[in-house]
Amino acid sequence: MSDRPTQSSRETRMNSRSSKSVVFRLQAIAAILLLEANLAFAVQAPQSQTAPANSPAAQPAPEAPAPAANGAAIPPPTLAEQNEQTRLAAIAPQRSFHVDLPHSHNPLAPYRPSEAPPLDLANSPRLENLIRDGKLYVSLHDVIALAIENNLDLAYFRYNFPIAQTDYARTRAGGSVNGVNTAIAQSSTEGGFSGGSSGSGSASSGSNAAGAGGIVTSTLGAGTAIASFDPYLNFKGFTDHYVAQQGNAFSNGVLTFKQNTIEALANYTQNFPLGTGLAVNYEGQRYANNSPYEAINPSLYSNFQVILTQQLLAGFGISANERYMHIAKKNLQITDLAFRAQVIATVTQVENIYWDLVNAYQDEQVKERSLSFAQRTLQDDRKQLELQAIPAMLVDKDESDVATSEGDLTVSRANLRLNELLLKNAITKTDDAAIDEMPVIPLDRAGLPDPNASKSIDELIAEAEKNRPDVTQDQLAMQVAEMSLKSIRSELLPTLNVYGYYAGAGIAGPKNPNCNLSPSAECSSDLPIGFGGMLQNTFNYSSPDYQFGMNLSINLRNRVAKADQFRAALEFRQRQITFEEQKKSIRFDVRNSLFALQQAQARVDAATKARNLAQHTFDVTEQERQLGAKSSSDALAAEHDLSLAESLLVATQTAFEKAKVDIDRATGETLEQTGVSIDDARMGVVSHGP
Repeated sequence: MSDRPTQSSRETRMNSRSSKSVVFRLQAIAAILLLEANLAFAVQAPQSQTAPANSPAAQPAPEAPAPAANGAAIPPPTLAEQNEQTRLAAIAPQRSFHVDLPHSHNPLAPYRPSEAPPLDLANSPRLENLIRDGKLYVSLHDVIALAIENNLDLAYFRYNFPIAQTDYARTRAGGSVNGVNTAIAQSSTEGGFSGGSSGSGSASSGSNAAGAGGIVTSTLGAGTAIASFDPYLNFKGFTDHYVAQQGNAFSNGVLTFKQNTIEALANYTQNFPLGTGLAVNYEGQRYANNSPYEAINPSLYSNFQVILTQQLLAGFGISANERYMHIAKKNLQITDLAFRAQVIATVTQVENIYWDLVNAYQDEQVKERSLSFAQRTLQDDRKQLELQAIPAMLVDKDESDVATSEGDLTVSRANLRLNELLLKNAITKTDDAAIDEMPVIPLDRAGLPDPNASKSIDELIAEAEKNRPDVTQDQLAMQVAEMSLKSIRSELLPTLNVYGYYAGAGIAGPKNPNCNLSPSAECSSDLPIGFGGMLQNTFNYSSPDYQFGMNLSINLRNRVAKADQFRAALEFRQRQITFEEQKKSIRFDVRNSLFALQQAQARVDAATKARNLAQHTFDVTEQERQLGAKSSSDALAAEHDLSLAESLLVATQTAFEKAKVDIDRATGETLEQTGVSIDDARMGVVSHGP
């Protein structure tokens, strides 16, 4: 009888403990679910501000600041936050790049130097807006936009547009074409540092030795000389006083001959694209002396000439005389295409740098988790050693693992800082001490699926031939070479020009009161006495002089022109070979990029399986260690294998993202895939979303 109450009380206590345990478990599960929900909201909020809304693969950083997730009212901003908002509002907006050729209605403007607008070396406000809590939070789209606005390679290349315009302006005046440097620059987006010279400079020692002074010239644009199409106006005027002692008075009638001369000359010349030349000359003179043998004194004289020439063989026609202008027009188009190629190259490099940063960032997190586990294991084993449950050698082994993990973490952090520096170098114009030391948090951990991965080789090659700017550049270069080949044939022809000449003259002056000619009738004159009469006689066809003729010049051997023409034909064949070689290179580039993408995908799949297996092995080993079936050394070894598998997975994922970047470059679809507007790139201000 005495045992029954005891047994009943035990059952009551057990039921009470069981109910409490169930309630506690339910409360713990609810707390875990709420915690996960809060973490999910916390990591998703920053991404919604910077990453594209249609990017399901974007994974925000856990360090990103989060708004309140419980729906509570947001507290008013602090004084520091208000100051920061005021500072951001005071930042001047990004100025777009715009340089026009100088133009003015001022008649003195052509003779004054023109100044280019000053450089804008301030980083765009977009960079400041991405800084929060002393860290720079960037998505892939942010990085590309910052590169468009701040990258110095693009800033340098933008000046090629007004340079090409100046080239076109000078060729419209008959000047030769200087050309535009359309080489792709990547000095601001280098992916690493070089310890020495590349060694490519030595290749020029033999190839350039065949030229004159190491320079090999080209026949591109060669042909007959082109005269300037700008009109030229020349003036010359002088006054002269002349006194000469005479041996006798027979020559001039006086023993001391004195003469004063005032003379003015004007010349106007202009040439035209048809091979036509025009020259207009005028000469005016006032001549006075003390000779009694002059019927008029002072005497006035003027002469007017018009000369018109026309080339008929060599140098005839618009195609021969405007060939530089046609080349300059093509260079304008080539410059546009080259800038597109520069933007593609810069965006490609920036994407690669970003994914290298993601790799370094995730690898650092892997190393931190590995070090944290090694430290926890060391602490647990030290407690076990104090209880004399394990030998001291295990603790020594744990300390060695901690030291190894610390070294791996140090190397990983140094690599992360290097990649942060490379990214900042690519997205800034000038160094900023605050930004240089600022951590960079990548928000996108994986890119969007690339549609090129599912296309066939033929489809990709067709896209590349349609989209890649270098293909169109080569086509335009072939057109320029073909035009040059036609224009140089004009140089083979003899020089034949016809010309027409017309001149008129007029004389005037008052009677010489000192005239003593005999008979006295010789001192009389019916000429006009003033400048008006002189000019009237010059232009009234009273004393015309005109002539028509031709000039023919034949080089009987013509060896220089013949050699240049044949060399131009040979160089054109070389350009045809280069064009075909370029097309083959594009096809190979596309195939190679597709194969690399497929291999990278296979490596990601294999690394994912290896990482999952390593995670499972570690979980089992850790459970067995807690149950006493495995030692801490076994757990550390399993965790080390897991860390290696995670690092390998991160590396393969980075290689896969870079392979997607490369196939976009190979097919010429980089700008379309990244949402970059070429107009934004030209202006240096990103105003279009992805």
